[in-house]
Amino acid sequence: MALMILLAAAVLIMCVFSDRLSGKIGVPALLIFIGVGIFFGSDGVFDIPFENYEFASYVCETALIVIMFTGGFSINFQSAKPVIVKAGLLSTLGVAVTAGITCAFCCLVLKLPFAEGLLVGSVISSTDAASVFSVLRSKKLNLKNGLAPLLEAESGSNDPFSYMLTIISLSLFNENVGGAGFIARMVFSQIVFGVLLGMFIGVIGTFVAKRFRAQTEGFESILFLAFALLAYGLPSLVDGNGYLAVYIAGIIMGNARVPVQKCHIRKQYIKRFFNNVLGMSFSAGQKIAPADTVVFLNGTTGVCQILVFFLLGLLSRPSQFPQSILPALAVYLCLTLVSRPVAILLFGGKSPIGDRLFLALAGLRGASSIVFAMLATVEGVQLGHNIFNIVFIVCLLSMLIQGTLLPAAAKGLKLIDNNSDVLKTFNDYREEDSITMMRMFIPENHAWEGQKLSEITMPTGSLAVMIKRDGETIIPRGDTVIFANDSVILSVPPYESDKSLQLREVFITENHRWKDMSIRDLLLPQRLLIVMIKRAGESIIPSGATEIHSGDIVVVTDVEDMAVDS
Repeated sequence: MALMILLAAAVLIMCVFSDRLSGKIGVPALLIFIGVGIFFGSDGVFDIPFENYEFASYVCETALIVIMFTGGFSINFQSAKPVIVKAGLLSTLGVAVTAGITCAFCCLVLKLPFAEGLLVGSVISSTDAASVFSVLRSKKLNLKNGLAPLLEAESGSNDPFSYMLTIISLSLFNENVGGAGFIARMVFSQIVFGVLLGMFIGVIGTFVAKRFRAQTEGFESILFLAFALLAYGLPSLVDGNGYLAVYIAGIIMGNARVPVQKCHIRKQYIKRFFNNVLGMSFSAGQKIAPADTVVFLNGTTGVCQILVFFLLGLLSRPSQFPQSILPALAVYLCLTLVSRPVAILLFGGKSPIGDRLFLALAGLRGASSIVFAMLATVEGVQLGHNIFNIVFIVCLLSMLIQGTLLPAAAKGLKLIDNNSDVLKTFNDYREEDSITMMRMFIPENHAWEGQKLSEITMPTGSLAVMIKRDGETIIPRGDTVIFANDSVILSVPPYESDKSLQLREVFITENHRWKDMSIRDLLLPQRLLIVMIKRAGESIIPSGATEIHSGDIVVVTDVEDMAVDS
């Protein structure tokens, strides 16, 4: 057991450091993760025997739930809105065309039976969100003409339809399948139940997350993960597409916001329902997901990606690749030069030729295709070719060749936009605020007491945006009078740090020498300033009369060799 834990630690450390290495050598990190798995596998240096396809399939499918939910969660709906129709066509009809052309190639050129050809075309028909996201993020490809959100939306949403085609193609190997009627019912249940239950769970999850406040920090993140699992499990019980539901639920929960004020837009009943009944919006207000939830999901997804790609590498048999390399190379060339470009030509919209060429090249294949190919082995389907090896090699070629060439292709096609930031197209982007909010408490006999806002000289660049009074919120105007015990919320210009100012926190214990003393009585050195006091979840801007109590966290300017901790 201890040896296995040490091995797991070594694998994780290697994968984390390989992420840094990928940026230097220009190879996607996910490809290196697979290489680590091969290194430890039965054909590698450590020679670890692992042939349990059923276990690997179970683990990888579960990990895909988290990856797909985070993929939907990370999509910025506002930036993706202009390309949502195009992305929808590519992720549905585009997938079908890609699978159909690849199937025809396998049957006519490689002489595969129709069922096997359709299976190859189905599992390889979707682009891999993890691979695409990895290249866009790590290389910071700031693309023109909305190409980044288009690629993100398409790659995140086409896996469910590839999965559906895979299930249909596997059913053709079953002699008891009821023909076209059975397939039609399967398509209906996969799409309809997947969409409806995904929307339902996304809305319910948003409703709960908006009102849930955990006593223990971090439990909100676990709640989001629980709804991701629920979004997959519930549709699967009624033959719905669990991955489609997970992706839709992720989009809804990742983009939902608590509205700033209630919506009273006439005739816009859907907006009114979301805003007034559920208390959520997609355009304004604070996101329901706390920042630590975004960090949690990104971290969990990173672990899942490492696990999936490592397991796939561990499961592979490079010694068996020579007999599959020629058909795999043929399938890759057809997919890259014919199937994907035709799908882009038909459903990529009226885009410039440079955009279409880049979209065709950006159709990276990855873990999801290999996981879907693994289903054939788990189902015990008898095949004339090793579909797993063929798809595995195709995905390796795709990540190695296309993933490496994408930055150069974007530059060569003049698609780099130096005035944009690709990270803004992801929903987990946290842009620095252009303004900073400050709370100013007005005690009795304050210079502002009894004065109208129009009569007060505000600090340069500041604006009173809100007044808290006796539990009520007042939106101030010029004739608003300020009373004692008001809390005036000011927007002030942010401080652009030159890193010369360092802050530190001092926790006030029962025996601390500052306890129960006012700031004016502390006799502080000239170089030290108390800038804030954190007390019971509240931030206090202190004055000379402010007393320091036990349990306070005092934020001070950090000066070397200054003893303030006792």
